[in-house]
Amino acid sequence: MSQLPLKNAHEDQLSSPCVRLCCLDKNDICVGCFRSLDEIKNWSQADKQTRQHFLTNAKNREQDYQQE
Repeated sequence: MSQLPLKNAHEDQLSSPCVRLCCLDKNDICVGCFRSLDEIKNWSQADKQTRQHFLTNAKNREQDYQQE
């Protein structure tokens, strides 16, 4: 009888978008991953839905930044 592999507790979590280019602009937005300082600080405690919200915010900020 084969056993299914144990599921890692963090497997359902989204990975951090950090690109190790950590520098905050005047609005406390990271110029590497475009997350806010609060989003960065809360990432490790956030559930999957909250992390997805952070990623959506970051993507929108990155698009706004590229249009400037």
